[in-house]
Amino acid sequence: MLSSGDINFMSEILTFWDKLCEQDHQTLIENTVSCQFNKGEKVHSLDSDCIGVLLIKSGGVRVYILSEDGREITLYRLFELDVCPLSASCLFENITFDVHIVAETSSEILLINSNIYGTITDHNVYAMNYTYKIVIDRFSSVMWAMEQILFMSFDKRLAIFLLDESSKIKSDELLLTHEEISKYLGSAREVVSRMLKYFSSEGIVELSRGSVKILNKQKLRALL
Repeated sequence: MLSSGDINFMSEILTFWDKLCEQDHQTLIENTVSCQFNKGEKVHSLDSDCIGVLLIKSGGVRVYILSEDGREITLYRLFELDVCPLSASCLFENITFDVHIVAETSSEILLINSNIYGTITDHNVYAMNYTYKIVIDRFSSVMWAMEQILFMSFDKRLAIFLLDESSKIKSDELLLTHEEISKYLGSAREVVSRMLKYFSSEGIVELSRGSVKILNKQKLRALL
């Protein structure tokens, strides 16, 4: 059963909420559950059913696909107040691929039943427009990820990642392992380690166990 805080959160995130009738409000509330996920726990995978629409109340998740050789390719990451519709890809006839979703940190997520959500979007144009806007935004992120992988040199991709991550956490010290960075960038860990060692030799970063500290952002930006 949702708390009053959960309901308020859902009404703020779903911007079409005030365009729904009271019955739709109640239906959504009755078909939404609050879930807790620990860091590293799978939220959704290929073996999962079409679990529904995720509303991230706290924490964050990483959405990725697996290559044929088992390499993880991150499509995008979502944080507090974000919405993930691709875990309910059964709502969209033309989406023919599935994704994996893993919690990056301890996360609290509201999960809306996909069938119920689909029924509401079918008869409410505001809900449908909202949903398709979110899907378009997510696919824009996917295309950006693919563009980087296909067309950018790895040093540039790594520089972009380090600068973005530093900006996101507001710190020059990134508590990330080489393995974690490789998953974000869809590359082999050895490639990440080799480039980070080069950055270190150039005085751009300082490496320690489980940490990358940015020393010279100007040099990083010069790579872009």
